Amino acid sequence: MAEFTMPSLGADMDEGVLLEWLVRPGQQVHKGDVVAVVETSKSTIEVECFDTGTVQHLLVEPGTTVPVGTPLAVIGTGPQATHPASAAPRRRRAPVPARPKTPGAVPHKAPAEARRPAPFAPDAARPPAPAPVAATGPLVRHLAHDRGIDLSAVHGTGPGGRITRTDVEHAAPAGRRIPASPLARRLAEELHVSLADVPGSGAHGVVRAADIRAAAEAAGTVTASAAAPAPVRPAPARRAADRATAMRHAIGALMARSKREIPHYYLSTTIDLAAALEWMHEHNRHSPVSERLVPAALLLKAAALAADQVPELNGFWTEDRFAPGSGVHLGVAVSLRGGGLVAPALHHADTLALPELMAALKDLVARARTGRLRGSETTDPTITVTNLGDQGVESVFGVIYPPQVALVGFGRVVERPFATGGLLGVRPVVTATLSADHRATDGAVGARYLTAVDHLLQKPEEL
Repeated sequence: MAEFTMPSLGADMDEGVLLEWLVRPGQQVHKGDVVAVVETSKSTIEVECFDTGTVQHLLVEPGTTVPVGTPLAVIGTGPQATHPASAAPRRRRAPVPARPKTPGAVPHKAPAEARRPAPFAPDAARPPAPAPVAATGPLVRHLAHDRGIDLSAVHGTGPGGRITRTDVEHAAPAGRRIPASPLARRLAEELHVSLADVPGSGAHGVVRAADIRAAAEAAGTVTASAAAPAPVRPAPARRAADRATAMRHAIGALMARSKREIPHYYLSTTIDLAAALEWMHEHNRHSPVSERLVPAALLLKAAALAADQVPELNGFWTEDRFAPGSGVHLGVAVSLRGGGLVAPALHHADTLALPELMAALKDLVARARTGRLRGSETTDPTITVTNLGDQGVESVFGVIYPPQVALVGFGRVVERPFATGGLLGVRPVVTATLSADHRATDGAVGARYLTAVDHLLQKPEEL
């Protein structure tokens, strides 16, 4: 057996909200499969499984906030783990005796196994309630109230007619059956998509978040429903403001920690981009639209190749020493429409051909801004690049994302008087900067890195 726990999806993450399960008990999963959707203070992230096996138990209900490291599910990894029903019975929760009233007496503590969360199964049998008012749990009642559903009109499928969470999800305020995941319902409201108009791709026709996004992207093909009454919720603008505030606090705390703990040093250089841009324009003239490049792709590829050439800046500072990265996983700072930023990774960016890197960059930015990042993309960037050129900034001296040891900045490409080969002319140039951790390297290493970036951009055909 293996426990699937709430992962740490960033150095600033202490807890997360389990928004949605994408698997059910008895389902086979493989390492790397997306099994859940988690919301952090910065983004909504699809989380991959760490093991290969069979889902035995789901321990946490969607909508629950849990600390990093909390068990969320049990994955059966042995040959006998084929279905929850075939698994050996788990020890029941041990009763915790009442606190003794005798002065000085010490209450008995339940064993560690007893303190593990009880399994949560979406369709599992639950004990029948002794009275109608207790025919469901508080989380289910809260869910029904949040969606404007009258529980007296919902048919319970649990033992003794108990109303389960699945029953509520399959109910609708107007009496129509619209099965949808919690994240899909939230996205449908925010993107003004009618659940009734979206075919579900999930099990038994359940509408998933991906279905809502696809419908929203199909311009003019989906309209918001005006027939069904909307649940009473905070206004979208208010929710967006709350999320932006939470993200701002998280970013502020992480950057304060970085400046407090990391002794930064800063370097900058001006790079002539005439050769790079001339090559790029020629490439674009002979390429289909889908393979055309922008200057950012050249800058990112040069930054990745330079990190491979100067590996002292590509890795992490952990346990008072430098740990090199397993590859060049280039973190790309992405500003979000609602405010704040994330910096997911382009894995093995130094090995990607420029058209592949360009396509990967477009995909990463789009998913970052729609809450579709993978957990692996947020946890392992080895060096981060921030490019504020499209914001009109000519140079940026960033703050390192711990536990990384370096951050590269690029500004706007501008035309400046520039001497080359003993002649003065007007050339397109960009300011490249480096913020680095003095515990891991010094200025000589940083200078080698920026020099490598410059040399690479003078031979764009080799990128």
